Order: sequence, then C-alpha cells, then structure tokens
Amino acid sequence: MSLVLRHKPEEIGLRLDQHGWARVDDLLKNLKKANRKLSRDELFQLVESSDKKRFTLSEGRLHIRAAQGHSIDVDLGLEAQCPPDELYHGTASANLDSIFSDGLNPGRRRQVHFSLDPDTAESVGQRHGKPVVLRVDALKMFKDGFDFFQADNSVWLTNKVPAVYLGFGITAE
Repeated sequence: MSLVLRHKPEEIGLRLDQHGWARVDDLLKNLKKANRKLSRDELFQLVESSDKKRFTLSEGRLHIRAAQGHSIDVDLGLEAQCPPDELYHGTASANLDSIFSDGLNPGRRRQVHFSLDPDTAESVGQRHGKPVVLRVDALKMFKDGFDFFQADNSVWLTNKVPAVYLGFGITAE
C-alpha cells in the first residue's frame, strides 16, 4: 500500500485526488484486480495497528491516503507550525559528506522527514546503511523563516535543511 499511496498509484490503476486521497472502495477493487486482495476489515486493521501510522482514513472511513512520504505531487493541506527545539533525522554514515556540504534535501520525496526522538531516527537510518542520527536545530530554522509541518502520524516535515542547522545527535556503533 505504501508504494501505491505514496509513489505509484498507477501501478494498480488507482487515482488519487490533489490531496493524496483515494476512495477506499476503489483501492480495494483495484488491489483485487491486481491479485492483491484485501478485505475492508483487513484494510482498517492494517491502518489502525500500524506502528508507523503511515496511512490516514478520512472521517467516515470512505477515503484513505498516506500520511507523508510521497514522491508524487500531492498537497496534504498541512498548516505550517512551530516545531520543537530539536528534531532528528536518521541517515546512513555514507551520506554525511554530501549532507554537510549540501544540507538535507528530500531526494525522491517531496519533503525531508524528522523524528521527535533519536531512537526512531536511528531505526530509520538503519534502513539505509550504517545509521547516523543528525540533530536539527528546528526552532532556529523556524525563527529564520523555514516552514515546518507535522503529518497525521506526527512525523515532522520541511522542504530542505541547510547544513548550518545540523549537528550530530548520536552515532550508532
């Protein structure tokens, strides 16, 4: 579902609206056509039991979308807000030279993602290689005019982080 709702809805012939929402009925029907059958109850259980809370159901449970992490052009309709003093970004140590030269960029995604705590950021970084956690001076960035957004699943987002706002949180061994 992450692939379909965040990156490639066309993979199963699904259409998302400008805010990333798809009709639950359309998702289930199109998954079935693609031999990936999922019942309505299984879908709701998947959304509700997910520890990462990657998906959001609309009020009335008629629509579903990915909470964040899109590579396709969607407007999640999130309001800019003041972030905590510090946020954390997990990455692989192999990326550090580039990051400290060019800052954090979203890469294939629409925005850079942050965790509220170093442990969560470390688990994200492990997916990319030897993990390193970077501390981001989010409040200073905000005061300097950068917008921050908080997704439905509490992940913090911004468009770019210049290297001057970065420091080491923890380095995993």
